[in-house]
Amino acid sequence: MNEQILILIPAAGRSSRMGGTDKLMERVGDTPLLARQVARALATGAQVLVTLNSDFPARATALPPGAATALIPDAAEGLAASLRAGARHARAMTPRPTALMVLLPDLPDLTTDDLDTLLTAHAKAPDHIHQATAADGTPGHPVIFPAHLFAEFAGLTGDQGAKPLMQCAKIHHTALPGTHATRDLDTPEAWAAWRAENPAP
Repeated sequence: MNEQILILIPAAGRSSRMGGTDKLMERVGDTPLLARQVARALATGAQVLVTLNSDFPARATALPPGAATALIPDAAEGLAASLRAGARHARAMTPRPTALMVLLPDLPDLTTDDLDTLLTAHAKAPDHIHQATAADGTPGHPVIFPAHLFAEFAGLTGDQGAKPLMQCAKIHHTALPGTHATRDLDTPEAWAAWRAENPAP
């Protein structure tokens, strides 16, 4: 059941490619992107943890109710700092979650249905890593890690995410529509192109 899953949304990055603006606070309709992603994660019924950076206080105030938060003092290291914090949080929970889904916050096309599709695949093979792909098979996000891997997150470093864990594990892939799993928005040009294709209602 989804309430046994923890969804980690790593939102402690610096948006360094955005030319001084915060990509996670860019608005999609009337809602900041980060808030929209958190709301879609919560709608699955899973528990949600958002990692945050004290240099971006607006992110915390934008969150919808229902998500837990963790401040990441070593956020400058990169994504691994958030992943380690997420695994620590999961291991300290009672009852302990059966899996951790890593959901990057800057993939605007992901829907709650997409997340549920991956969660359903995980439920059928809960001991394996599950990774979403684009419709053409290109690996993307989210990725679900079973609980037996939580301890190994402590060894992750830098900004390469969980690639070391995924290089030595059997991974089940689940295709999502179009480029939902792969299209991220981390530059002004990417935002402009996406908005041109997705005009506000």
